[in-house]
Amino acid sequence: MSPTRITGTGSAAPRNVVTNQDLEKIMDTNDEWITQRTGIKSRHIALPGEKFSDFAVPAARQAMALAGIDAADLDMIICGTLTPDTRMPSGGCCVQALLDADRAFAFDVCAACSGFVYGLSIADRELRFRPDQQILVVGGDVVSHHVDWRDRATAVLFGDGVGAAVLTGAGETGHRLLSVELGSNGKLGELLNIRGIGSAAPVTAKDYDPDDNYIRMQGREIFKHAIKNMVEISYRAMKNAGIEPEQITKIIPHQANLRIIEMLAKQFRVPMERVFVNIQSYGNTSAGTIPIALDEAARGGFLEPGDMVLLTVFGGGLTWGAAVIEWE
Repeated sequence: MSPTRITGTGSAAPRNVVTNQDLEKIMDTNDEWITQRTGIKSRHIALPGEKFSDFAVPAARQAMALAGIDAADLDMIICGTLTPDTRMPSGGCCVQALLDADRAFAFDVCAACSGFVYGLSIADRELRFRPDQQILVVGGDVVSHHVDWRDRATAVLFGDGVGAAVLTGAGETGHRLLSVELGSNGKLGELLNIRGIGSAAPVTAKDYDPDDNYIRMQGREIFKHAIKNMVEISYRAMKNAGIEPEQITKIIPHQANLRIIEMLAKQFRVPMERVFVNIQSYGNTSAGTIPIALDEAARGGFLEPGDMVLLTVFGGGLTWGAAVIEWE
């Protein structure tokens, strides 16, 4: 069986950057408070009118260019996102149309921050049966549209951005995806949610409540569950990849909180210089954190041939996942 390979990555984010000092002007917070608790210094925030596809399409084009394929070569498009342009058509269909990827079929995966890793798993399973396919996996969100700027506990955390990767089972070049493992616990969904928009709280002119459109999070509980589940799923991914934890040379973790990242590094006994961190300039871009970080790590030389790379993520739902990549 041909291994699944990642042949190209890409990423894009709004040009508009909001710093901690900018937030000081609109809410009761300051740079020291945000930095100490999260590690975030700034984040990219979409301007009014900017939407998911505005960043998904350039990220996809970057990934395809690196993979050496055109949109006409794509067989499938998977978008991991909470914030598609519209509820219908899906984010995947919007991206397909804008790319002119007429041969592909497209759909969305809604797994919050874990959406990109869920997409990797789906692509990997599909390529086991038809390795000759070219699959585009996109992950990202314009999450600022769902941020309550009155709530400093959540507003300082999030930013906007999208990443993408091309996967195939054909050819001998690319980085080998050795394993992907997923998990979820819907019973804990209330810890991190957006109450409205769905069929339980449909949008009507009569009883629309803007507060239903905002992210609500119980931070301390999320912190606890994030560490536990990211560690457990990462060990599962390593085991199924046939490697020992000490063989991991680089970690690309979900960029939600610097303290979580540092605790993960300590758990896996990997020094921080071998852990990729860009939270300081992006914040938490939800499903965008892993693919944006993967793209920047690849293009910036952080990842080198021979590296055994661990991706690990946690998100609302609750959902979590991990993947192991042999970088070649």
